[in-house]
Amino acid sequence: QVQLVESGGGLVQPGGSLKLSCGASGSDSGINVMGWYRQAPGKQRELVAAVTRSGTPIVENTVNGRFTISRDNAKNTVTLQMNNLKPEDTAVYYCFSGRSSQGDYWGQGTQVTVSS
Repeated sequence: QVQLVESGGGLVQPGGSLKLSCGASGSDSGINVMGWYRQAPGKQRELVAAVTRSGTPIVENTVNGRFTISRDNAKNTVTLQMNNLKPEDTAVYYCFSGRSSQGDYWGQGTQVTVSS
Protein backbone atom coordinates (compact mmCIF):
# COMPACT_ATOMS: atom_id res chain seq x y z
CA GLN A 1 0.00 0.00 0.00
CA VAL A 2 1.08 3.55 -0.73
CA GLN A 3 -0.11 6.70 0.99
CA LEU A 4 0.17 10.05 -0.76
CA VAL A 5 0.12 13.44 0.95
CA GLU A 6 -0.11 16.67 -1.03
CA SER A 7 0.80 20.21 -0.07
CA GLY A 8 1.10 23.60 -1.70
CA GLY A 9 -2.36 24.54 -2.92
CA GLY A 10 -3.94 27.91 -2.28
CA LEU A 11 -5.24 31.13 -3.75
CA VAL A 12 -3.21 32.99 -6.36
CA GLN A 13 -3.86 35.81 -8.78
CA PRO A 14 -3.85 35.23 -12.54
CA GLY A 15 -0.30 35.13 -13.82
CA GLY A 16 1.00 33.93 -10.49
CA SER A 17 2.77 30.72 -9.52
CA LEU A 18 2.26 27.83 -7.14
CA LYS A 19 4.20 24.68 -6.44
CA LEU A 20 2.44 21.46 -5.48
CA SER A 21 4.34 18.73 -3.72
CA CYS A 22 3.40 15.14 -3.04
CA GLY A 23 5.19 12.67 -0.83
CA ALA A 24 4.63 8.93 -0.91
CA SER A 25 5.02 6.52 1.98
CA GLY A 26 4.69 2.76 1.94
CA SER A 27 5.85 0.59 -0.92
CA ASP A 28 4.66 -1.03 -4.10
CA SER A 29 7.38 -2.27 -6.41
CA GLY A 30 5.07 -2.00 -9.40
CA ILE A 31 4.80 1.78 -9.26
CA ASN A 32 6.07 3.42 -12.44
CA VAL A 33 4.19 6.68 -12.87
CA MET A 34 3.58 9.58 -10.49
CA GLY A 35 1.76 12.76 -11.30
CA TRP A 36 -1.26 14.96 -10.95
CA TYR A 37 -4.88 15.01 -12.01
CA ARG A 38 -7.28 17.87 -11.45
CA GLN A 39 -11.02 18.21 -11.23
CA ALA A 40 -12.86 21.48 -11.67
CA PRO A 41 -16.47 21.92 -10.50
CA GLY A 42 -18.86 20.20 -12.88
CA LYS A 43 -16.07 18.66 -14.93
CA GLN A 44 -14.44 15.27 -15.16
CA ARG A 45 -11.11 14.58 -13.56
CA GLU A 46 -8.33 15.13 -16.09
CA LEU A 47 -4.66 14.28 -16.23
CA VAL A 48 -2.46 17.35 -15.85
CA ALA A 49 1.04 15.94 -15.87
CA ALA A 50 2.87 12.77 -14.97
CA VAL A 51 6.38 11.41 -14.99
CA THR A 52 7.68 7.87 -15.25
CA ARG A 53 10.31 6.35 -12.97
CA SER A 54 12.87 6.87 -15.73
CA GLY A 55 11.98 10.56 -15.95
CA THR A 56 9.82 10.71 -19.08
CA PRO A 57 7.26 13.50 -18.65
CA ILE A 58 3.65 13.51 -19.84
CA VAL A 59 2.13 16.99 -19.91
CA GLU A 60 -1.39 17.94 -20.94
CA ASN A 61 -1.53 20.38 -23.85
CA THR A 62 -3.29 23.23 -22.07
CA VAL A 63 -0.59 23.45 -19.41
CA ASN A 64 2.43 22.60 -21.54
CA GLY A 65 4.95 25.41 -21.27
CA ARG A 66 3.44 26.69 -18.02
CA PHE A 67 3.60 23.63 -15.72
CA THR A 68 6.69 21.56 -15.03
CA ILE A 69 6.68 18.19 -13.32
CA SER A 70 9.63 16.67 -11.55
CA ARG A 71 10.22 13.56 -9.51
CA ASP A 72 12.74 12.44 -6.92
CA ASN A 73 12.78 8.64 -6.83
CA ALA A 74 15.06 8.54 -3.80
CA LYS A 75 12.65 10.67 -1.75
CA ASN A 76 9.45 9.29 -3.34
CA THR A 77 8.22 12.77 -4.15
CA VAL A 78 6.68 14.44 -7.17
CA THR A 79 6.43 18.19 -7.65
CA LEU A 80 4.33 20.29 -9.99
CA GLN A 81 5.58 23.81 -10.60
CA MET A 82 2.73 25.89 -12.00
CA ASN A 83 3.53 29.24 -13.59
CA ASN A 84 1.41 31.81 -15.39
CA LEU A 85 -1.70 30.42 -13.77
CA LYS A 86 -5.06 31.14 -15.34
CA PRO A 87 -8.58 31.15 -13.86
CA GLU A 88 -9.32 27.96 -15.81
CA ASP A 89 -6.61 26.20 -13.82
CA THR A 90 -8.85 26.44 -10.76
CA ALA A 91 -9.55 22.92 -9.54
CA VAL A 92 -8.81 20.35 -6.90
CA TYR A 93 -5.47 18.78 -7.75
CA TYR A 94 -4.89 15.13 -6.90
CA CYS A 95 -1.54 13.44 -6.67
CA PHE A 96 -1.43 9.87 -7.92
CA SER A 97 0.96 7.01 -8.36
CA GLY A 98 0.51 3.79 -10.24
CA ARG A 99 1.61 1.30 -12.81
CA SER A 100 0.22 3.63 -15.47
CA SER A 101 -1.14 7.16 -15.71
CA GLN A 102 -4.56 5.82 -14.76
CA GLY A 103 -3.31 5.66 -11.20
CA ASP A 104 -3.55 3.09 -8.43
CA TYR A 105 -3.10 5.31 -5.40
CA TRP A 106 -4.47 8.77 -4.75
CA GLY A 107 -3.91 11.69 -2.44
CA GLN A 108 -6.72 13.54 -0.71
CA GLY A 109 -6.56 16.52 -3.07
CA THR A 110 -5.50 20.12 -2.66
CA GLN A 111 -7.45 23.16 -3.82
CA VAL A 112 -5.92 25.57 -6.30
CA THR A 113 -7.87 28.76 -6.91
CA VAL A 114 -6.78 31.34 -9.48
CA SER A 115 -8.69 34.54 -9.04
CA SER A 116 -8.19 38.28 -8.79
